[in-house]
Amino acid sequence: QVQLVESGGGLVQAGGSLRLSCAASGRTKGINAMAWFRQAPGKEREFVAVANWYGTTTTYADSVKGRFTISKDTWYLQMSSLKPEDTAVYYCAAGGVIGSRRLGAYDYWGQGTQVTVSS
Repeated sequence: QVQLVESGGGLVQAGGSLRLSCAASGRTKGINAMAWFRQAPGKEREFVAVANWYGTTTTYADSVKGRFTISKDTWYLQMSSLKPEDTAVYYCAAGGVIGSRRLGAYDYWGQGTQVTVSS
């Protein structure tokens, strides 16, 4: 079992920055990818970013490319130039498939952290 705990969410004004972290513990052997997803009210959970376990390969959703950065260091998601449409609950996820954007590719999920961007 792998436990994931997100932190760092909050309220920020449009144009601001926020850093989310994901603490992973437990049996992490076999985990090849760490990812971030988000879910806005009334919408489906969507892919945001993914990195391989070594942090050497990263992939981003088009909507966040150039504004968000995922890093192996505490598996943080650095978010800059935030927009009101970035408002959502953000989840970190871990799984064995490298680079996948599919929810089903991830075996472990955190409880989520709320990010609210005001206009």
